[in-house]
Amino acid sequence: MVEVKVLEGGSLKSAQVDASAFGSRVLGRTLKDAVVMYEANVRAGTVQAKTRTMVRGGNKKLWKQKHTGRARMGTTKSPLWRGGGRIHPPEPRDHAYSMPKQARRAALRNAIFTKFRDGEVAVASGWPQEKPSTKSAFGILGQLGMNRSTTVVTTVNDRTLVKSLRNVPLVDVRTVDDLNARQVLLRRFLVLTPDALAAIQQRFGQEAQKES
Repeated sequence: MVEVKVLEGGSLKSAQVDASAFGSRVLGRTLKDAVVMYEANVRAGTVQAKTRTMVRGGNKKLWKQKHTGRARMGTTKSPLWRGGGRIHPPEPRDHAYSMPKQARRAALRNAIFTKFRDGEVAVASGWPQEKPSTKSAFGILGQLGMNRSTTVVTTVNDRTLVKSLRNVPLVDVRTVDDLNARQVLLRRFLVLTPDALAAIQQRFGQEAQKES
């Protein structure tokens, strides 16, 4: 059992949560592999440099091949000249790859476990419903002491909450289905709605039962 902060009805209290479904130890290698994969998958892969066939310049040989006392030289497009093309330059490429599904789910579960273990998880209700309100939503995070570097997790795509927090630096709003190990570890704190807490407990509780 771990202790988490709970904000309900404007009052702050603590509650005990059974985090055994998320694991019992940190799987460092699995987390590292998952984070590296997700980071690679978001790379644009658009870096490019010009070869000698792409740079501007003439193709005329600068001087005779022999009997000048100088090194042999072709055109100003040579990589040996300033402004010339590059040898084996980087080219646009796709950096994406994937891990087995079970490994990705294990990494996500373990990432959530590290947050519970370090006391960086809270449960909060009372988010803006009628219309977006940055002051109200940010005030909830302030009451929890988690208004810096936070991921707020919901069960459905709450557009009102997204609009309320979209201009707050280092604060993300994600659904349970959108979570992955990188997103959980990207921000320091994890703030769940009551429904989101129940959803991840149910999902990973069922997986823990299958493995046992």
